[in-house]
Amino acid sequence: MLFSIIAHEIAHGYAALKQGDTTALSLGRLTWNPIKHIDPIMTIVLPLMLAVAHQPVIGGAKPVPVNPGNYRNLRRGDIIVSLAGVFTNLLIAIGAAILVPLLGLLGGAVDALATSLSVLQAMMILAVNLNLMLIAFNLIPVPPLDGSHVMKYLLPRWMAVHYQRIGFLGIIVLIVMVRFGFLDWWFKPAEVTFDFMLQGVSRWILPQSLAWLR
Repeated sequence: MLFSIIAHEIAHGYAALKQGDTTALSLGRLTWNPIKHIDPIMTIVLPLMLAVAHQPVIGGAKPVPVNPGNYRNLRRGDIIVSLAGVFTNLLIAIGAAILVPLLGLLGGAVDALATSLSVLQAMMILAVNLNLMLIAFNLIPVPPLDGSHVMKYLLPRWMAVHYQRIGFLGIIVLIVMVRFGFLDWWFKPAEVTFDFMLQGVSRWILPQSLAWLR
């Protein structure tokens, strides 16, 4: 999870850099140091409060700062930067899915490595599931999530202005939607995709990996 979320945030900053904005770079946010990506509220306080309250836990990393005014093309730059994170999660999911059968083949061929490789294989299976869920979550068109940056360009200008103003209530809206199951259908494609992948590589999954996943 730590790797996937940090990669997501770095992708935002790197995409912004390519669009002409050096804000994230100058503030030292294009780094793999997890401390730089911890947000006191979103990463620590909110998840803990929800867990203590026995509610669905959501949270996030500190958003990478960007200045859209520096983009060479505001509309195109905003969309590219917003989708860079979910695209990175997609690449991680694909890479992990490819590694699952490769690790299974190697573990089946070399008994001495089977136990160690089963741990890695279980991690890759979880990585696929996690990143597919991160993609679905971040594409929810509720400000300030990435999907809202695309949605606002699909709305009439007057409506987009009001739409963006709900950003400060976005987290509350998300908690309510998750708590009462309003987003179950939204996550369904990610769940179906994961099940399809798992079925496709099931013959290469090591028995020990299933034990770790339990």
